[in-house]
Amino acid sequence: MIRTLRASLCAAALGAPLLLAACATQQERVADKEDKLAAAGFVARPADTPARQAMLQKLPPDKFVMRPAGGNYIYLYSDPLVCGCLYVGSAQAYSTYKQEMFQQQLANQQQLTAEMYSDPSWSFGAWGGPWGPGFGAGFGPGFY
Repeated sequence: MIRTLRASLCAAALGAPLLLAACATQQERVADKEDKLAAAGFVARPADTPARQAMLQKLPPDKFVMRPAGGNYIYLYSDPLVCGCLYVGSAQAYSTYKQEMFQQQLANQQQLTAEMYSDPSWSFGAWGGPWGPGFGAGFGPGFY
């Protein structure tokens, strides 16, 4: 009973970041993304005229698109749901945003990575498996 409870608590602790992310509403996820866009250098332009609203509706919502502008490219992110605005950024702002997202993903993966168990007295031999020196990485036939 205690082992089952402990296993459940451990599973819940490891899965908590994923569960919290799954529980966030679409508006919360978009708002969080917009905070990151602004921090990376994107500028929010409100769709405060009929012409801007019409142009905002032509873009895919909550996705990046790239447009040529004066020999360079600008990156656009349309948000008709949360702010009713268009985020506009340079290639540098987009690169900064992508780097921040990569760092966050890496941190999340590191948090979820299993802990290395290195007790030298622990042995697979007690489990009757075919493991041992030279067996190679991973589990082999018969491991279920």
